Amino acid sequence: MKKSTQLFLYCLVFSGLFSCVNAQKPQVKIQQKEVTRIISTLAADDMMGRKAGTEGEKKAAAFIRSEFKKAGLQSPKGQGIKDFYQTFPYKKQEMLNVIGILPGKSKNKKIRDEIVVFSAHYDHLGIRQGVKGDSIANGADDDASGVTAVISLAYYFKALNNNERTLMFVAFTAEEIGLVGSRHFGKQFSKKELSQFVAGINIEMVGKPSKFGRKGAFVTGYKRSNLGKILQKNAQGTGFTFHPDPYIGYNLFRRSDNYALAQHGIPSHTISSVDIANDKHYHQVSDEVKTLDLQNLTEMIEAVALGVRGIVGGKDTPSRVKVR
Repeated sequence: MKKSTQLFLYCLVFSGLFSCVNAQKPQVKIQQKEVTRIISTLAADDMMGRKAGTEGEKKAAAFIRSEFKKAGLQSPKGQGIKDFYQTFPYKKQEMLNVIGILPGKSKNKKIRDEIVVFSAHYDHLGIRQGVKGDSIANGADDDASGVTAVISLAYYFKALNNNERTLMFVAFTAEEIGLVGSRHFGKQFSKKELSQFVAGINIEMVGKPSKFGRKGAFVTGYKRSNLGKILQKNAQGTGFTFHPDPYIGYNLFRRSDNYALAQHGIPSHTISSVDIANDKHYHQVSDEVKTLDLQNLTEMIEAVALGVRGIVGGKDTPSRVKVR
C-alpha cells in the first residue's frame, strides 16, 4: 500500500475524534465536536446528577465503559475488576470505578510495566433543592469536564499508538463523599505494585479559562514533586502553561482523588483551571454545559496530552511524593 493511501485511511478512521493536520507527518488532534458530545451526555438531565450509588451514576458508568471499549482500551485483570468495572460495597450500596488500560509498548520490560494514571471522578451531587424550577445538579464542570478529558485522552493515546509505558484510565466514584472510589482503588495494590505507578494525572474542573488566561492551568500540590515542572517543560513552545495552585487556602491537593494516590507515594496531582474562589456555579444546580467554554475544555485536554509526552514516552519520571 502506498504511503499516501495509508495516510488517507489513517485520517478517515480517526476523523470522528481527531484530525490529521500534517500531510507528511500525521498528527492526532482533539476535536471539539467530540468533546461536546461526551460532556453533553455525562452532564445531561437524564443522568440525574450522578450521585454515588444511584441509578443515574450507574448510567454514567455504563456510558464511560462503552467509550473506553470504543476507544480500544483493555479491561485490567485482578484488583476486583471485571469488564472495566471495579465493584465494591460501601454503606450497603454497590459502588463502581470504571477502569481501562493501554498496555505499554516499550521493549524495556521495566518501562513497559510502569503505569501512568489518568483519572477524574464521575459522581456528583444528584438531586438538590430546586432553584428556579431546576433541582438536578448536573456537575458539568465538576467533574464531567474531567471525565470528558480522560475519555478523550484514551482515544488520543490509542490513536497515537506509541505509549512506552502502560496507561490506565480511571473514572472514580464517590469523590464527593470522601474520595471513596480512589481510596478503594489504592488499597487493592501491593507496595511493589504501587511502586510501578510513576504518575497520577487527575483532572478536575477544566471547563473554563483559568485566572492565568486561556491555555493556562494550575497543578495542585505543585511543590510536592516535579510533575508540574515536567508538564511545563513538555508544553514549552505550545502556548500552554502550567502553574502552581494559586488557591492554597482551599487545600485542593487533599480534596480530590489525586490525594488518595499520593498517600501511597505516587506523584499524583490534580490539573484544573477553575477560578474556585469566584465560581458561582460550584456545587450548584446551575453547573451545566451552557456555563462552560467548550473551546477552553478542548484546549485543556490538548494541553494535558502535550504536557505528559515525556512521561508517557518513558523519558520523564516524576519524583515520589511524601504526604505528611
